[in-house]
This record gives sequence, structure tokens and C-alpha cells, in this order.
Amino acid sequence: MYGEPPYIFAMTAPRRSQPIERKTERLELRVAPSVRKVIERASAISGLAAGDLALEGARRVLQDHERMRLAGDDREIFLEAVARPPRPKGRLVAALRAHGKLRG
Repeated sequence: MYGEPPYIFAMTAPRRSQPIERKTERLELRVAPSVRKVIERASAISGLAAGDLALEGARRVLQDHERMRLAGDDREIFLEAVARPPRPKGRLVAALRAHGKLRG
């Protein structure tokens, strides 16, 4: 029968772990008509408002930046390896020579 457990529980909205922040700030953009169409299409498909799409894009940019940024010991190890690379092993040298002979 419709509307009885367990179906009704699947239709309830998920709980948020953080309180909802009121939207009090404005951000205006000038975009080309083609860009507007892309944003409107993405909004329609995702169900997100244009501002929420912008937020998700900004989060992705920041996550990618954090993933690529080296800090502390990782940075020092990387810079040391670039400044003083290890000598190539014999097998690597042989493979590069064979590759060069094959390519002409």
C-alpha cells in the first residue's frame, strides 16, 4: 500500500549536519548569452540554483589547489629531488637507448 513504511522514510529529506546560513550577500555577473544558457541548463539538470553551482565550482577549484599544493616536508623533499635527481639505473639507460634505436 502507498504511503506506509518503509516507503515513507525513503522520501524524507536528509538531515543537515550544519545549520543553514541565510543568503544575505549578492554577487552579480556579466556573462555571454552562451554562458548563461550553460548555467541555466546545469541548474535545471542538477536542481541547484546558479549561486549554488558557482559555490560547487569554487569548492572544486579550492580542492584541486589544495591537492596540488606542496607544503612543509613534502615540499622540501620534492625540491631536493628536483635539484639533485638520482642517477638513472642501468636498465633505464638501456631501455632509452633501445627506444632511440627503434625510433631512428
